[in-house]
Amino acid sequence: MKKKLYWLILIISALTFLTGCQKKTDVSDSGDKAAVEQTEKFKIAFIYIGAPGDLGWTYEHYRGKQMIETKYGSKVETVHIEDVPEGPDASRVIRQYAQEGYNMIFTTSFGYMDPTVEVAAEFPEVYFEHCSGYKTADNLSTYFGKMYQPRYLSGLVAGSMTKSNIIGYVAAFPIPEVTRGINAFTIGVRKVNPDAVVKVIWTSTWYNPTQEREAAVALLDAGADIIAQHQDTTEPQKAAMERGKLSIGYDSDMGSFVGETVLTSPVWNWGAYYTRTVGEALEGTWKSESYWGGLKEGVVELAKMSPLVPADVVSLVETETAKIISGSWDVFDGPIKDQDGNILAAEGESIDAGKLLSQSFFVEGVDGKLK
Repeated sequence: MKKKLYWLILIISALTFLTGCQKKTDVSDSGDKAAVEQTEKFKIAFIYIGAPGDLGWTYEHYRGKQMIETKYGSKVETVHIEDVPEGPDASRVIRQYAQEGYNMIFTTSFGYMDPTVEVAAEFPEVYFEHCSGYKTADNLSTYFGKMYQPRYLSGLVAGSMTKSNIIGYVAAFPIPEVTRGINAFTIGVRKVNPDAVVKVIWTSTWYNPTQEREAAVALLDAGADIIAQHQDTTEPQKAAMERGKLSIGYDSDMGSFVGETVLTSPVWNWGAYYTRTVGEALEGTWKSESYWGGLKEGVVELAKMSPLVPADVVSLVETETAKIISGSWDVFDGPIKDQDGNILAAEGESIDAGKLLSQSFFVEGVDGKLK
């Protein structure tokens, strides 16, 4: 009887020990799985048209990527690829990141629009974000900024400080985005100086230091004493400085690279949007949208003023900035006329959203052609 009791106790003890081990193993496995889930990073890829070192368009998108990393730290993993040509070849690059398990892909140039749409349809579980386009899907948003607002503000500065009343504008391509910026800049110039004109030269390139410099020199030779631009390099600013003239930068605060002859620069702050939309993706609240933020949202800004800008001009810019942010007025509120004197928007009217986004005209005060 004692032997039977002994063996019974031994068997029960062994079963208890094994059950305990099994439970311990299950808890351990569960914990490991939870740890993996908690430490698994949200993977984000960026497709760039140029290199971050260009100090312009791509550089500002790169700064936005850095802001994501700063805000979300170990929760995210980011990569980028540079110098991806616009057009069909971009599809291969975008698709590769989707196949490699990236959760969110930002394509940062207009020419990536159709390739992004194509790949987004193949990977419905991936979030896609395309900059400056107009095509969306359930998993594809578009985003851009109202750069025309700080363009207008910089026009106030240029119009106040020109002595020759000729302001040169080195421009990339005659597309609505660029045209809208030239018009907004000119509206600002003419608000403070109705006698000034904005003379435009097209370069047919986004990034070509040599061509940008040559265009700026041609404008300086034509009598311009201030050079503005829709380009990515500082060459137009350098050309102006070397002639003892002034300039307005673009994309980045070009005064920090060239000096005080750069009066100010309309600049991008993509981090304001990037941190918001990545946060929504992390929280599971992301929804497709067509985002167009302005000064109010902080996506676009006017860089600090050069010490050469008079205090009264600085004050005027601050007043106009407050009006735009409040929503009481915007740049394309009338009265506005085109180059030929035709009324585009009368007093109390605004240029409608369709024409605002697809601008194919120049306003009064622009010396240049769209074709």
